[in-house]
Amino acid sequence: MLPEFSFAIILSYLIGSISTAIIVCKVLKLPDPRTQGSNNPGATNVLRIGGKKAAAITLIGDGLKGALPVLAATYAGFDLVDATWIALAAFLGHVYPIFFGFKGGKGVATFLGALFALGFLIGVSFALIWIFVAKVLKISSLSALIATLLSPVFFFFLTENLNATYIIILISLWIFYTHRSNIKRMLSGAEGSIKS
Repeated sequence: MLPEFSFAIILSYLIGSISTAIIVCKVLKLPDPRTQGSNNPGATNVLRIGGKKAAAITLIGDGLKGALPVLAATYAGFDLVDATWIALAAFLGHVYPIFFGFKGGKGVATFLGALFALGFLIGVSFALIWIFVAKVLKISSLSALIATLLSPVFFFFLTENLNATYIIILISLWIFYTHRSNIKRMLSGAEGSIKS
């Protein structure tokens, strides 16, 4: 299935490269998220510049970019390891979109969508951790990082597939890399909090 797998990887990357944030802001006549707020084309920045409705649409769109390729791969008969590689391709498309100069978002929502597609309980676990930490600590990026840090643990616990877990670890490390500026701000006490 090598030709089919190669095609699925490329298609997944291209789907991931569609920037929901930029499209939503253009349709709703909002400023380009790459030039406002944190300059990040993701749901959190869209929330800052366009409000909850625009952010919710962006979040759902970014999540679908991760979920749909994985669901299609599963339907086509790919195993869990192959489906996880396809999730990585969608994630990389979001972070390095070919349609937008390889400058994309940080990948959390796309990762979450892929996790839901890889296993519903896996996605629920990530989401619940994010929500709990966000409620307690009131910092969106920290909530995402803690949920990301724990994701390989509950992924392996729920799938018992070590090879697929290695790919989840790789994505998790990449998310920490995309959040390096957030981490610096947290360490200096300058990271913004979630507004009530």
